Amino acid sequence: MSAPPLRRRLCIAYGAGSVGAGIFSTIPGLLLLFYLTDTLAVPAGLAGLAVLVPKLWDIITDPIVGAWSDRTSSRWGRRRPFLLAGALTLPPCFVALFAAPVGDPTLAFVWVLLAFCAAATAFTLFQVPYAAMPAEISADYHERTTLVAYRMAFVTLGILAAGALAPMLIEAGGGGAAGYLQMSVVLALVTLIAMLVAFFGTRDAPRTEAVAHTLGLRAQIGVALESRAFLGLLLAYGLQCVALGLVLATVPYFVRYTLAADAGAVTLLFVCLVGPAIVTMPLWTAISRRRGKRFGYVLAALIFAVMAASLIFAGPGPLALVGAQVGLLGVGFAGLQVFPFAMLPELIDVDAQATGLRREGVFTALWFIGEKGGFAAGAWLLSGVLAATGFLERRAGELVVQPDTALLGIHLSMAIIPAALALLSLPLLLHHVEPPRTETSPP
Repeated sequence: MSAPPLRRRLCIAYGAGSVGAGIFSTIPGLLLLFYLTDTLAVPAGLAGLAVLVPKLWDIITDPIVGAWSDRTSSRWGRRRPFLLAGALTLPPCFVALFAAPVGDPTLAFVWVLLAFCAAATAFTLFQVPYAAMPAEISADYHERTTLVAYRMAFVTLGILAAGALAPMLIEAGGGGAAGYLQMSVVLALVTLIAMLVAFFGTRDAPRTEAVAHTLGLRAQIGVALESRAFLGLLLAYGLQCVALGLVLATVPYFVRYTLAADAGAVTLLFVCLVGPAIVTMPLWTAISRRRGKRFGYVLAALIFAVMAASLIFAGPGPLALVGAQVGLLGVGFAGLQVFPFAMLPELIDVDAQATGLRREGVFTALWFIGEKGGFAAGAWLLSGVLAATGFLERRAGELVVQPDTALLGIHLSMAIIPAALALLSLPLLLHHVEPPRTETSPP
């Protein structure tokens, strides 16, 4: 007997949770390093640690939460209790992240570090079980791509809200520390609402019951990492996340020091990046149906690499050309968001067929270690480039003249280094073998 097709209401409700996920994934990567170096006067090398250490903490918490959700039995299912816990704890931690005391850079560093660790833990409670749900909701090859496409469309809206609205909210709040605090309060409320919609809207979603594990958490992780297909896909996605994280963290510096533009240009570039991503989601889904997910994934990585490299020619002047370049970069960005998450459930199914266990949480947790670690490594890489090239930190309102070496480092971090990382991921994708398709027959 075939399973009923996915209902649009369920797809929308599930996808809505990604608005909050997009906001939290974007704001620290986009603004936190800049907030530390250009508002709180924290040295670039030290600021990079405030971004990196919480992601190292995720290496511990993600597998624990994933395995915990695999084993959970409740009237709400295995995953949804964690969605509620994350929805209620992340917003206050997010506000605390941008409420650091001003005046003492060391104290500000410690505050941000601890607040980011708390926020990262709250986000893990929501994100890891949430991302494991598509493997339970449908076994159909194309339905999973559709479900992930809804999720990525909403996460793109979250990214747009973060990248476009955040600079405007900061300016409306007077800039500086007060502006960042106002921005965090507004976006924390949006995050809360989005995550609660996902919790309540998926109450009738199909789900599987927990299967008793005969292996401990460490052994389960070891078995998952023995899958060459999973490990190859994870490494490819991790390299791309380093590239994406580097671009994201570099944008405010690129706007101020390379384009010599005001903060409004950050909003403009984000609209150029995310707008095409929303429009091209159906295109990537169609390419998946016609040519397969691996083909689409390779194409997306190539587009991203070429357009990132083209930004080496950007400079002060009219923003139209840079906006067009970033818009095409957004086409590749959209594919890099859709395909890896659409391919992951097939690998989970292969493991389930081999072991008889449903370990979506373990696989998804390892996946997010690669994602979060990649984005954090991108920001940390930028902090290292800034420190090595002599970038001068400042407090809000201070005027500094950056050395030419720092300006070159910023430009390379926006263009050449991300392109090289995306190209390095291609051999791993080309060697990926897609599992056989499992499709649901029409009712």
